[in-house]
Amino acid sequence: MRSLACLTLVVAFWLGAVLAPGQGARADDFAGLARGQFEAIAGGVATLAASGDPQAESVLHALEQRRLFFTPSGGLFIRQGEVYRDARTGQPVSPVPDMIAPVRLNNRVRKALVAAWAERDLSSPLVAKRLGAAEALYHRPDPAMLPAIGRVLSGEKDRAVRSALVRARAATILEQAPAPDQVAARLEAVASLRAAGGLEARGILASVAASASEDAGVRAAARAAVSRIDWTLRVWGVLQNAFYGLSYGSVLLLAATGLAITFGVMGVINMAHGEMMMIGAYVTWMVQQGIRMTVPGLEPIALLIAIPVSFVVCAAFGVLIERGLIRFLYGRPLETLLATWGLSLILQQAVRSVFGPTNIAVETPSWLSGSFALGGMEITLNRLGILVFAFLVLGGLMLVLRRTALGLEMRAVTQNRRMAALMGIRTPRVDAMAFGLGAGLAGLAGVAVSQIDNVSPNLGQSYIIDSFMVVVFGGVGNLWGTLAAAMALGMGGKVLEPTIGAVSAKIAILVLVILYIQRHPRGMFPVRGRGIES
Repeated sequence: MRSLACLTLVVAFWLGAVLAPGQGARADDFAGLARGQFEAIAGGVATLAASGDPQAESVLHALEQRRLFFTPSGGLFIRQGEVYRDARTGQPVSPVPDMIAPVRLNNRVRKALVAAWAERDLSSPLVAKRLGAAEALYHRPDPAMLPAIGRVLSGEKDRAVRSALVRARAATILEQAPAPDQVAARLEAVASLRAAGGLEARGILASVAASASEDAGVRAAARAAVSRIDWTLRVWGVLQNAFYGLSYGSVLLLAATGLAITFGVMGVINMAHGEMMMIGAYVTWMVQQGIRMTVPGLEPIALLIAIPVSFVVCAAFGVLIERGLIRFLYGRPLETLLATWGLSLILQQAVRSVFGPTNIAVETPSWLSGSFALGGMEITLNRLGILVFAFLVLGGLMLVLRRTALGLEMRAVTQNRRMAALMGIRTPRVDAMAFGLGAGLAGLAGVAVSQIDNVSPNLGQSYIIDSFMVVVFGGVGNLWGTLAAAMALGMGGKVLEPTIGAVSAKIAILVLVILYIQRHPRGMFPVRGRGIES
């Protein structure tokens, strides 16, 4: 009888443990989380993630957000504001149990959480989710996920997801401790990461190459892969800087085309040309602010609206400057230079007095924000937009110069002013229109530069010297020369900067331009005409 009573008591305890309220048939799936040891918590995460329990996702989210609590008796609770819910059932709990403590997180537990979400998402019908899960496993490899990766990889059809899974498997294999029977697999993983390239792969391979416990052949393969990736990264780095140089050269192109026109038609060195850029940038900011306050629905296209407004405002300024100042100083280059330099100081101080001395930022519209990868390069949309915009402006300017009466008159005055006047061309009117056109182009440069630089009263001073250098280097009055010189100087400076520094790069470019001008005084593409050759 006594043995029967003991057996009955044991069965009763077992049934009570299994069928206790709030525990259910899946009590053990949650038990690992109700512990104080990190290893047990990480194991509990994996167990719960694989259980399929309807409460699993909310519990793991609570753990990730530090809202999961446990008691020494094995209770598990989710805090939602001031309310605590039983993690196993989702039902509110009142009163709150005594001796409740948060379930702790460390890197091991976080890695288990990443693996849990990744394993769930690897089976998603959405390609984006599967790709994100594979990338997560690549960045935080977990050897426990290796079988799951292999299963998913065998049936994956999408090329991008397969590539990410191959990288994740390689990183996971190399994360494991080296073993003699794993040499072939580790060599294959090294080859996969070498083909993948990138800083992440380089870091993993560098660790393998430096590991004393690694097989000598695997270490040698890892060192060779690191050298190959370093060379590839250097090449992509040069191309990335060249892209930055193209966007900078595009701004120089917009600024220098205006100088090429005014200098080519009138022979005037306009030191206030940079301030036209600055005014164009401030007009862009004012248009953006005005639209935001009056017609907020048009804010996404505020930048497009600012383009013609900046051109018209700056062109009007240019005509006023030519009619009010420059026309009295033709034939006196030194006085013109000093007068326009003084005008630039006046314009800077006027803007400083109206808008303040601090920088202001022109917001980039959403359709110009972000970037995309091109090989090992990151192509930012705002810089790509500036490049496209500069070429569109250059194409429009060429149409004006070649297909309109004003363009024909400007080309005639550029080649031989006296002959053009004798043919009935009103050269003073051409001078005013040319100066206005040049100033308007500088305003467009201001619109472009507002997307990659802060707007301040000193904005124009940062570009005026380089713009003059572009005009002289390319050939005064020649737009093709201006294009070639702007891109050459823009890319040359940006490519040299990482190697010798920004200041040294500018000095080197200046020296090279001077040496070139010594041999070719008229620049790369000199304008030919009787007035110039005589």
